[in-house]
Amino acid sequence: MDRLWSPWRLEYITRTGREEGRDAGCIFCPESQPPENASLVVIEGRACYVLLNLYPYNNGHLMVVPRRHVGSLAALTPEEMIEVGVLVQRCELALGEAYRPQGFNIGVNLGKSGGAGVLDHVHVHVVPRWSGDTNFMTVVGDMRVLPETLGDSAARLRPIFARLA
Repeated sequence: MDRLWSPWRLEYITRTGREEGRDAGCIFCPESQPPENASLVVIEGRACYVLLNLYPYNNGHLMVVPRRHVGSLAALTPEEMIEVGVLVQRCELALGEAYRPQGFNIGVNLGKSGGAGVLDHVHVHVVPRWSGDTNFMTVVGDMRVLPETLGDSAARLRPIFARLA
């Protein structure tokens, strides 16, 4: 069996603890965000923000995240829900302009059994897709090959989001 070592993920996966109803290890809560999150944010709204996924499915994989630590869409206020929707629309427009995808996966995973990688802090994934974007590395090696760094993706997307705002 081949192994791909990724020791930089250890800090991310070992964050634990709860305080004052917030997950002290929640990568989306401002008071506990890992330092790399600041460089991944592409646009900030009043109640939500958009950032690149640190472990993307494809280049341009974005997440729309409410600032408030809540575990479901139903727990969002109407204002937060509206901003989530508006930012998802902007993600679709910005990614369409920057990457010219042929489609999108847009979705929410709620709870462990629903496939959520971050429990108890709802977020919406916006993933650009292209015909044939699964290559032999994904199929055979269970590994993703991403042709652009996260920093380059952020630099490509920020001016587009600024214009759309």
